[in-house]
Amino acid sequence: MPIPQASSQAYAAYNEIKRRIFSGEFAPGARLREIEVAQLLELGRTPVREALKRVQDEGLLRQEPGRGLVVTTMDQQEVGELYAMREVLESAAAALAARHAADAEIANMEAILREGGSDPVALNLRFHEAIYSAAHNRHLIRLLRSLTDTTYLLGRSTLSSRPRAKAAQQEHAGIVAAIRDRDPARAAEAAREHIHQALLERLKMLRQG
Repeated sequence: MPIPQASSQAYAAYNEIKRRIFSGEFAPGARLREIEVAQLLELGRTPVREALKRVQDEGLLRQEPGRGLVVTTMDQQEVGELYAMREVLESAAAALAARHAADAEIANMEAILREGGSDPVALNLRFHEAIYSAAHNRHLIRLLRSLTDTTYLLGRSTLSSRPRAKAAQQEHAGIVAAIRDRDPARAAEAAREHIHQALLERLKMLRQG
């Protein structure tokens, strides 16, 4: 059965709105009016309305009195809450990966570590996705991807700092070593500490503006 045109347009609008939020084109605090977004995307207002509602449900947009729908901004407390949840879920994913990862999945993590390259942010995303997949828990994967999306609202990655990028690479190696050794407790602690160090870097960036 073919997908109804309205549904496919709403899905396209949803993906494009998220892409523009992640790229910073729709910056935190920016007001998104339905009619203007529809004109920008050259789509009807109905699929755009559905898409905006879906993005709002995911927490990337919020309703503000007197302004309407705006791209979510996060204060220091909200940043702390985000990273606290990441510590819990990332450590759970690492522990599950230590229990359930196939040898090929561990080899994939190790291959990502060896790649290096000029884009530490992209490699970091691939590395964490590899752990999520190796955890073999679809509900956990969904929650972690939602938190990853929310992290985009913070703008510049903590890995834009060369010292932090180098430290993160070493932390990744520790996580993989624990997963390879099938040590869930050690993997969980390594992942928790990794996210905690990312939080410290994020707070430093916020203080520096």
